[in-house]
Amino acid sequence: MDNKPIIALDFSTEKEVSQFLSIFPDQQLNLKVGMELFYQQGPSIIYTLKEAGHDVFLDIKLHDIPTTVKKAMTGIARLGVDMINMHAAGGKKMMEEAREGLEIGTPANAQRPLLLAVTQLTSTSEEMLRQEQRCEYTMAQSVLHYAELSYAAQADGVVCSAHEADIIKKRMGDEFLRVTPGIRLNTEMKDDQHRVSTPAMARELGATHIVLGRTITQSINPVDSYLEVLRQWKGE
Repeated sequence: MDNKPIIALDFSTEKEVSQFLSIFPDQQLNLKVGMELFYQQGPSIIYTLKEAGHDVFLDIKLHDIPTTVKKAMTGIARLGVDMINMHAAGGKKMMEEAREGLEIGTPANAQRPLLLAVTQLTSTSEEMLRQEQRCEYTMAQSVLHYAELSYAAQADGVVCSAHEADIIKKRMGDEFLRVTPGIRLNTEMKDDQHRVSTPAMARELGATHIVLGRTITQSINPVDSYLEVLRQWKGE
């Protein structure tokens, strides 16, 4: 998957997806299929998007015992997705088994899906970290800890907010991916996110990929919004 912005398909039906993508004719896009869409449409939506030439990030954040995650990842690899994620909180063994499952399931002569570990959700605030997770770390410390664990488990990168991308880059190097959701053209529009940034900020902070949903899908003119995101992301 290249580093074009990843558009989150925040829809529940294939019809809605088709209508949205029809305004981007003949364009190869990076698309994110999350729980809402995947749990209602199943693998068929992945096949449809891949047949249309798009790259797919399957965002279902696996978190279970190592054997279960390994078997799930084996099946997911056969779908042909380009990127998949899991929760780093599942532990090093779970993440290692996830990678092994992907390697087993990837067809011969095909590229293994990129494996990402979710650190802390961008909807999590410092207060939630302290009060609800009973975590004594700061947000940056917690995210970096999970990133280090993911790196040790040979994940390809992490999902983090743009605000933590720089410290991860400095510690793990540029090849370790920093995929950053919570991207807005206007950071005052937070919705249910706490740690947000603009495409330009994410680029400056060291993100390798950015993920946007409502900023584009709920825009009056999605194409114009996408092009503005792309312009900022490229630093033009």
